[in-house]
Amino acid sequence: MSLWTPDGERHVPRQPAPEPERGPAGPDEIDLDDLSDEERERLEDMAAHMADVRAQLLQVPAATVVANHAMGLYELAAIHLSVDPPHLEEARLAIDAMGGLMDATENRLGENEPVLRDALAQLRLAFVQVQAAAGEGQGPSPHS
Repeated sequence: MSLWTPDGERHVPRQPAPEPERGPAGPDEIDLDDLSDEERERLEDMAAHMADVRAQLLQVPAATVVANHAMGLYELAAIHLSVDPPHLEEARLAIDAMGGLMDATENRLGENEPVLRDALAQLRLAFVQVQAAAGEGQGPSPHS
């Protein structure tokens, strides 16, 4: 499984990752004097890259970013419905999250909204069909 980030796709392990060990200094407590020149340069490059990403993100309307996240939830649900056996609880969560997002942003997503609403309706229909095919028709369907 992978997760999209501004730097590209990242592999996500199926098992929960162990809690990272925390060193003596927290993320806001980095002592630059303790870093090598290479580490300091890498940290400065990462900070510059993050500033560039933030500047680029500010150029995109929020409605476009929100619509992109809604499509991410759509894709997540579709992935969980497409495996054998389907991951119904995971799909239900993604579908419900997309529905909540769509309800909370009603009439504010511009030209993307009708497509997203249709996609959500198709996902809900697919969920019910996959649930029935899996023999789990008694469980609740995603909220409509």
